[in-house]
Amino acid sequence: MLSKTQIKHLTSLRQKKYREENAQFIAEGSKTVTDLLESNFNVLSIYAMPGWIKENDALLQNHNGGIFPVTEGELSRISNLTTPNQVLAQIEIHNHKLDPAKLEHELVLVLDDISDPGNLGTIIRIADWFGINYIICSEFSVDVYNPKVIQATMGSVSRVNVHYAFLGGFLKELPFKPKVYGTMLEGENIYKTDLTPEGFIIIGNEARGISNDLQQHITHRLHIPAYKEGKIDQGTAESLNASVAAALVCGEFRRRML
Repeated sequence: MLSKTQIKHLTSLRQKKYREENAQFIAEGSKTVTDLLESNFNVLSIYAMPGWIKENDALLQNHNGGIFPVTEGELSRISNLTTPNQVLAQIEIHNHKLDPAKLEHELVLVLDDISDPGNLGTIIRIADWFGINYIICSEFSVDVYNPKVIQATMGSVSRVNVHYAFLGGFLKELPFKPKVYGTMLEGENIYKTDLTPEGFIIIGNEARGISNDLQQHITHRLHIPAYKEGKIDQGTAESLNASVAAALVCGEFRRRML
């Protein structure tokens, strides 16, 4: 049986303040937890239904933390989900410093104040799909360890390095001069523009796009054309969701490498 102290601690990790204070976060769902167990994250404790523990016995042989069988009712009390999913893990937050020099030959995503947890989680999953190893977020982007972000990554957070920085200063102080691509409504048609296998791709805020401070660092402005581009048509959307834009841009960059 879970103690009141355990329940209080686990539920407190839903809030950024306590995640930072304890350097811990929670992850839920079989796919996400198993991916994290197989990664270089330090999984401190696992709270799971007995059936899940039995099913994953081989994987748990290498787990050095605590394993706590829980009832459906107990899992519901500590879960952040409307419908709990068999297992919840308590995990140590990475405190790895980024060496900017390592990014010189990488394709990197730069996120300018992405505020929606679902968008950030989906973008991390997109990066994982397209083999993008690094994401640099602005200081005001949503916290990567927000439970909703972790859930949306579906385990991809275990394979993509996510860092936070003051983006203007970060780009200015890089020890090399990369090509910096920005997704904007006014720009060159991405399907007709030369793209490189390395560089930085900036994805702007859901409502405001890329901030003026960051626009000065862009060397190539990219536009994803609408099907009815150039025509006034009420059936054409004003813009694309940030994660959808990220998927289209990453897909096009990787397509050029085939």
